[in-house]
Amino acid sequence: MPDPVQLSRRERQILDILHCEGGATVARVPSLIPDAPTDMAVRRMLHILEGKGHAKRLRKEGREFIYGATQSTARTGLKALRHVIDTFFGGAVDAALAAHLTRKDANLTADQAARIQALIDQAKQEGR
Repeated sequence: MPDPVQLSRRERQILDILHCEGGATVARVPSLIPDAPTDMAVRRMLHILEGKGHAKRLRKEGREFIYGATQSTARTGLKALRHVIDTFFGGAVDAALAAHLTRKDANLTADQAARIQALIDQAKQEGR
């Protein structure tokens, strides 16, 4: 399975666009990147991402291909979250959650708190 951590900054930006947009053409990508590369550079990076197994051609519309990510957004998000937790919090999920919840701008609703508590209770019950 391809590792999204091993990407250049531009490759990561392009892959993020493919996830957020559900797919994009070479012409669409530069409009969504700050200090955008040329269309030719985007085309080359998409080719590289295809070679690395991160992107694929979904379909053709007119003369352009729509490119998409090979892995689901959920799977890629879980891998990225695991990487952040391992790298910045020593693998401690509780430390990552505490850092998130103790921010001044954290807006945890009662429903979200109840959902988190239910997930914690479920994990305890299942022995995870």
